[in-house]
Amino acid sequence: MPRTRNPYPAGFREQLVALARAGRSVESLAREYEPCAATIHDWVKQASADDGERDDRLTSAELEELRQLRRELKQLRQERDILSKAAAWFAQNDVTSRRSSNS
Repeated sequence: MPRTRNPYPAGFREQLVALARAGRSVESLAREYEPCAATIHDWVKQASADDGERDDRLTSAELEELRQLRRELKQLRQERDILSKAAAWFAQNDVTSRRSSNS
């Protein structure tokens, strides 16, 4: 599903995470600022994973690497499919050109 708005700036997210870690309730932060409580909770969890405090989720660096690898895999599959179709086309035309030259 496409995003409906631009992502929040990293500095803004870091400030809200710092406020949540300092003792402010996520619900009060959600009322005061725009992001919903679930979004802020997710930011806090991700920051904890990035800091090595959690091991139940991937770090931001690991997530970015996974995204990059998936993009590369998609491109490689597309290239493979194109080469496969090209090889089949050339094989088909090679067979037909031999038949017409032998006649």
